[in-house]
Amino acid sequence: MKRKKINYQLLLRRVCLIVLDIFLIILSSLMALATRFEFDVRQIPEEFFSVLLDYGVLMIFVTLIVFGVFRIYSSLWEYAGLEETFKIIGAVVFSSLCDMAIVVGMGKHLPRSYYVIRTFYLIALVGGSRFFYRLVRLRYRKHQHYSIKKKKKIMLIGAGEAGRTLIQEIQNSRYLDQKVCCVIDDNRRKIGRYILGIRVVGDRHAIKRSVERYGIEQIIIAIPSAGSRKLRPILDICKDTGCELKILPGMYQLVTGEVNVSKLRPVNIEDLLGREEINVNIDEIMDYVSGKKILVTGGGGSIGSELCRQIAAHKPERLIIFDIYENNAYDIQQELKMKYPNLKLTVLIGSIRDEERVDTVLGKYRPDIIYHAAAHKHVPLMEASPNEAIKNNVLGTYNLVLAADRWKVKKFVQISTDKAVNPTNIMGASKRVCEMIIQSFNRHSKTDFVAVRFGNVLGSNGSVIPLFKKQIAAGGPVTVTDPEIIRYFMTISEAVSLVLQAGVYARGGEIFVLDMGEPVKILDLAKNMIRLSGYTPEKDIAIEFTGLRPGEKLYEELLMDEEGMTETPNKLIHIGHPIDVDEDKLYYAL
Repeated sequence: MKRKKINYQLLLRRVCLIVLDIFLIILSSLMALATRFEFDVRQIPEEFFSVLLDYGVLMIFVTLIVFGVFRIYSSLWEYAGLEETFKIIGAVVFSSLCDMAIVVGMGKHLPRSYYVIRTFYLIALVGGSRFFYRLVRLRYRKHQHYSIKKKKKIMLIGAGEAGRTLIQEIQNSRYLDQKVCCVIDDNRRKIGRYILGIRVVGDRHAIKRSVERYGIEQIIIAIPSAGSRKLRPILDICKDTGCELKILPGMYQLVTGEVNVSKLRPVNIEDLLGREEINVNIDEIMDYVSGKKILVTGGGGSIGSELCRQIAAHKPERLIIFDIYENNAYDIQQELKMKYPNLKLTVLIGSIRDEERVDTVLGKYRPDIIYHAAAHKHVPLMEASPNEAIKNNVLGTYNLVLAADRWKVKKFVQISTDKAVNPTNIMGASKRVCEMIIQSFNRHSKTDFVAVRFGNVLGSNGSVIPLFKKQIAAGGPVTVTDPEIIRYFMTISEAVSLVLQAGVYARGGEIFVLDMGEPVKILDLAKNMIRLSGYTPEKDIAIEFTGLRPGEKLYEELLMDEEGMTETPNKLIHIGHPIDVDEDKLYYAL
């Protein structure tokens, strides 16, 4: 058995504290006796001194044991607060009662007031010694803090509890090369006041001038209770200062007590979209997914892999991943095995184009729910290879739908796109045909076939965000097709959570349309990403307009004029009314 390494520094520290406390116990006892007799030593009866001499060692021993039980010697006194104060009070009061019991139990006598006076003295001496140590440490660290020439100058936005905690951590740490110079808060009652010695200099309108006045290099936003919509105006001001931006993620940090510097993250482009965080009914999704056999096609892709992550978290009976790209499938397999070791996970390689392979998989595993995310989705590439778009997106979906109907899958959820609305490109047209296929099959099948339609997802494979990041890292230029082009955006996790909840509402035949919020101008997106990377658009990083690519539109739509709109219990999920499909023409074409 490996022996535990002794921490001699900690041991020495505790021994020193014990020696100090022995001295303080003796001192408080003598001072209490002297105070009782108005500091006239001649008036103190010899029998009282005899009691202290005869039983003093025992009383000291008992007091030290009580201090140990109350963990007086285990606290980090350099960070002592109210909790440590109450520990000292409790330990001293209890030890005084024990001393009284010892003296009375031995048939001896001390003045009753002695125990009360000794208690107050001992609390003051023990507590004072600890907090004096804390004061000395803080003064020393503050001296160290300001003696180092190069400290990153910080502006903190948010004078609430989270802000106070961050200031305290930065001030107390000997390792952080940061110095909080000023605080910003929109609450007028806080302006002009101080938080741990740092002045609240003004509201958001004071950000730019305070950056110049104090030479600020980094801005930390510590407002966990604020949503994206409230944060966006503040972020718009901050990103024009040229400072490095950090943000405390969210309200859960306060709930879990995890407000610290390590939780700060860089401001992402998602923070500038100005949309509130999307919430879903977790209980509904749990009831829908839990205990079910679920198949995800394209499970290694950006949408498919996130589907797998969220489904795995809701305890399915079995999760089957079906993907043609083995590397992607392997990556998500290893991730899920590590995070969910008890998950029944099956990873299969195959193409939805292979009718026999698809039928074999569904026949063997009999999934209850299918999420169909396998597709070719890159618009310009599909314009150059239209046959592949049709073979994969249309015929592949048709194979999967046939097998789902044959093996009586309960629900089939097709991942669609806003490009299927009034399509002007091959990719969009192929996805629109997929929607028509599932709506047609739903009329005759016991399987509930539905589609979920949404716009661009941030950071997905082939999307504009990763491209811009690479271009900025290379020094530019950042390429934008047209200065007026706009797109709808949503994070991958948000889109997938809404897809899962849409599956709960599915009764068959619906096209669910996700509310993507306000459209974003791609030019503004490019400028913001350049600023967040620490550069100035057109000065440090050039922006180049390349013209619309083949099949590309200036704007996307989420709903055709004929479809109308129906609400669901989730205000971000809508239902488009099905459009009549000529099934004879559709299946003749297939």
